[in-house]
Amino acid sequence: MERTVDRFLRYLLVERNASALTIKSYREDLAALLDYFQAEDGSHPTPRELNAQDLRQYVAALHEAGYAKASIARRLASLRSFFKFAQREGQADQNPAKPLRNPRAGRHLPHFLSTDEIAKLLVTPPDGHYLGLRDRAILETMYSAGLRVSETVGLNDEDLDLSEGVARVRGKGRRERLAPLGSYAQRALATWLSARVLANGLRPGGTAPVFVNKFGRRLTTRSVARMLEKHLKVAGLDLRTSPHSLRHSFATHLLNHGADIRSVQELLGHKSLSTTQIYTHVSTAGLKAIYEQAHPRAAKNSGHESTRPPKTSPKQRLH
Repeated sequence: MERTVDRFLRYLLVERNASALTIKSYREDLAALLDYFQAEDGSHPTPRELNAQDLRQYVAALHEAGYAKASIARRLASLRSFFKFAQREGQADQNPAKPLRNPRAGRHLPHFLSTDEIAKLLVTPPDGHYLGLRDRAILETMYSAGLRVSETVGLNDEDLDLSEGVARVRGKGRRERLAPLGSYAQRALATWLSARVLANGLRPGGTAPVFVNKFGRRLTTRSVARMLEKHLKVAGLDLRTSPHSLRHSFATHLLNHGADIRSVQELLGHKSLSTTQIYTHVSTAGLKAIYEQAHPRAAKNSGHESTRPPKTSPKQRLH
């Protein structure tokens, strides 16, 4: 089993050109499967020995352990891909994960900040220190372009075209897209790149990372999360806000201001429109709140006595 897993991961890297993050996820999912069978009965089954019933028991154990439905669905997807590869390599007679259905996952509305909260957050990093200029450039870029945190820290100088106001972004599956940069983000980036030269001696150009730490090395996603948490505390904003919340805010604000969902899908780099549609629920919820506040016959206990229908007795209603 372990040798087949190693060959599968190499196949993902060489033939599928999968990202390091994707390979890491597959490795962890398959290692968890092996750990389960070893903990259950000390066995080391081969791909050929496993059947659908074995995997159903594994999925049941995940449910009992309290794993989220989305996590279980991801593990099942990993198993389907792995056993498909094992079949192709002659290491399995069937794909035992194929008949297993994903658990129905309830879709939670994403957490996002209002436009006022975003404005408050973006001016929180101090402009009197080069790290404050860097933090402001990061936040402006993520919100302006709707970038994932991994896409943000992966930016190189050659990916930026500040004169045109666009950035070349490498998203999931190594798919590239051009993301627009608003005027605020353009100015913040230009200011940071100038400050970076003075602070780190790192001149703009080529494959130099756009965002670096105080030692001149590329920032990690965890560093960005810690940075955001620090500024949220200073601004007095909801600490549930994550770097991905800026991307949620970007999409929600576009839809609230009239952007069509297909355009938002392109801007977010979503492969499927169904992924983007979660934001229509957020937008609709906001519109409904406005409607209930403004329409005299929408809000409960609105106090508009003149708009209520006249009271009738039970006898009158029968006639």
